Amino acid sequence: MSELFDRRSQTQERLRVLQDKLRSAEEISADKACVYATGSFGRGEASKHSNLDLFIVGKRNGKPGPDGKEGSLLKRLDEILLKADLIQVTRDLGIPEFSGDGRYLVHYSVHDFTKTLGTPEDDVTNTFTARLLLLLESCPLVEQAVYEEVLDEVIAAYWRDYEDRKTGFMPAFLANDVLRLWRTFCVNYEARTERVPEQEKAKGKIKNYKLKHSRLLTCYSALLYLLAVFGKKGTVSPTDALEMIRLTPTQRLEWLRDSRDFSAARPTITNLLDQYEHFLVATNVPENDLITKFMDRKLSHDYMEAAYQFGDFVFEALNRIGNGNRFHRLLVV
Repeated sequence: MSELFDRRSQTQERLRVLQDKLRSAEEISADKACVYATGSFGRGEASKHSNLDLFIVGKRNGKPGPDGKEGSLLKRLDEILLKADLIQVTRDLGIPEFSGDGRYLVHYSVHDFTKTLGTPEDDVTNTFTARLLLLLESCPLVEQAVYEEVLDEVIAAYWRDYEDRKTGFMPAFLANDVLRLWRTFCVNYEARTERVPEQEKAKGKIKNYKLKHSRLLTCYSALLYLLAVFGKKGTVSPTDALEMIRLTPTQRLEWLRDSRDFSAARPTITNLLDQYEHFLVATNVPENDLITKFMDRKLSHDYMEAAYQFGDFVFEALNRIGNGNRFHRLLVV
């Protein structure tokens, strides 16, 4: 059994247990809000060492505020009850505490996602990251029906010009946001990484290693998928986008590998999957053990060489699948 297959099976089972335990959360959120998981749970590759990254998004309440944004149907007190249930259930199941002492467990209205799209406010309120992770690596945990409604509304915002250009629609708006997310991940890594002492250097290398595998794949698996659809159809519809969202990053690679239309890229995609499997094996250890590995100069050098090679494979896949078409050109320049 491969590490990826094992991780997928474990993730599905853990999500099933979580959903079974979150029945109170379902009642609180009913037809008002959803909770979706991102990170390793959203990518379908959680290990026993993974924490749980969650976002809460409510349906519009129809009441625009001074900024023109409609609030959430999930009221403040219900939000508190929902968060309390999420915290208690994760503790009961022995899942690591929410990162940042829960500061990232945020409740948005779906209008926060669509109203701020493309504005400077998008970065300030963190709606940018929450919205992009919804599209790139999410799975519903509470109230799937609301999750589907939220997806439809966000996709419609990115595809708002589709009806006028449906025979040759290029998802430039979304693609540029995905590229911006990747660059944001890279900048945040540089800004937050401690250089001393040795243990902190090792932690920085681990972040870099994960950045150049899981974060890179989250962003570029989506771009590769959309690029492939555009190359095949000459357009990308909202339905195509939804099909991409329903696949995890590694499933997108498998779709590309198994498609007859992109046989020229198959060896490269296979290399990507194989190397990602090695990454999952290497990181499937307690954090202290991983720090010890990265404090070993030889091991650390080998891991980082593999990370750079993974990026080379992604670049090669983009070139083979894009083959110089208009969308490929947009992604490069």
